[in-house]
Amino acid sequence: MSHKTQGLKNEVVKNEKLAPEKQELLTENLVSSNEYIYTGIIFCILLLFFLVYYYFRDTLYVGHLHEWMNILIRWLHITFGIAWIGTSFFFVFMENSMHKNKNRPELKGDMWMLHGGGFWFVEKYQVAPKVMPKGVHWFKYEAYFTWLTGFGLLCIVYYFNAEAMLLKPDGLIELSSTTAIGLSIASLAIGYGIYHGLSRTPLLKKPLLFGITLFLILIGFAYFYTQVFNARAAFIHFGALIGTFMAGNVFFVIIPAQKAMVKATKEGTYLDPAIGQFAGLRSFHNNYFTLPVLFVMISNHFPSTFGHDYPWLILALLTLGSAGIKHYHNLKEKNQQSVWVIPIASLILISTVFITAPTTIGGECEKVSFTEIYPIFQERCVSCHSASPTDDVWTAPPNGVVYDTPQDIVKLTDKIMQRVVITKTMPQNNKTGITPEERDKIRCWIMQGTSLAE
Repeated sequence: MSHKTQGLKNEVVKNEKLAPEKQELLTENLVSSNEYIYTGIIFCILLLFFLVYYYFRDTLYVGHLHEWMNILIRWLHITFGIAWIGTSFFFVFMENSMHKNKNRPELKGDMWMLHGGGFWFVEKYQVAPKVMPKGVHWFKYEAYFTWLTGFGLLCIVYYFNAEAMLLKPDGLIELSSTTAIGLSIASLAIGYGIYHGLSRTPLLKKPLLFGITLFLILIGFAYFYTQVFNARAAFIHFGALIGTFMAGNVFFVIIPAQKAMVKATKEGTYLDPAIGQFAGLRSFHNNYFTLPVLFVMISNHFPSTFGHDYPWLILALLTLGSAGIKHYHNLKEKNQQSVWVIPIASLILISTVFITAPTTIGGECEKVSFTEIYPIFQERCVSCHSASPTDDVWTAPPNGVVYDTPQDIVKLTDKIMQRVVITKTMPQNNKTGITPEERDKIRCWIMQGTSLAE
């Protein structure tokens, strides 16, 4: 604990008989000091990871460190993300489900809940209470740390190995690793700027038109990403863009509005209700963003989605369908019903299954023996997929998949057909240079029954 924090705590203890206002101020300073300390600790941990990685980047340990950085920051990202999305779901649920109280005009609504073995009663004020309550919890660090750890993952997975994970060999323009990373970061900032500007226009008062316009802007970015980055990187960038919208809403709109409310309440001055309403609306946007960003993030691990010839179209369908599911939940919480929302949203999501279905590939096959297939796996695959990888990034086989023996290959032929032959998403970014003829030989061997006989 820092000397400043300890000093504040001692001062609070020694001055228990001071005026309530001063005690409250001292307590707030203590909480604020702790928040800065915890934020600094997170930044220092992330910085330490990156410094250690760069120090060992040309040594034997780089792959090992890269993997552990990936694991730890991914774990933190998931943990903070669960906390953030959980509060988003909960607060929008309360917003949608509150009942008007005719005897309390200062309240927007209240509700009873039953959880954790007890009854809970929650009230929401139209603007703010007359007196600032003590011990108010602010929901902000869940959002901040989710975005920070997400950006950390973007660095670890895609920036540190941009040539294999980010660049698109046959992209719209030829990019260097540095240019691609700069374009990636700039797109997140520009995207949020466009969304924030759109939210300041009169179009915000027309939810349907606003939603359609924002959807078209998002798909425009999706198309752009698929043209300059490889498909898997394009998917993750689309999710990162939506995540940036959400974190930006918290940092630039929601928290400043809450600070204004607190200041006005403490000083007993007038606060324009429109400030809180605008922040609440941006929070509502975040609620609609949650399911699309989750769907996109998990689909990134499945080549049936990003391996399609038109990955931007799959992103559009996943976004539209999952946002429709969230819209149905919000309507249900308000005790409003729409018989068409779920069927349409489900139809959109199910349609992606058929759109991404494999088509007939290749032509007639000549007899292919395993002696022709095995050298292909040795040259193109086992640098990563081996008990002892020789790849410059992977020090352990991705997802535990190894092709060291013929039996290892035979038991994974369904995945090989999907990744190597149909979607052509392996090797990653075709790092080892597998040829179309080699892919076709693998296809024929699998279709002929995967015999190990020569």
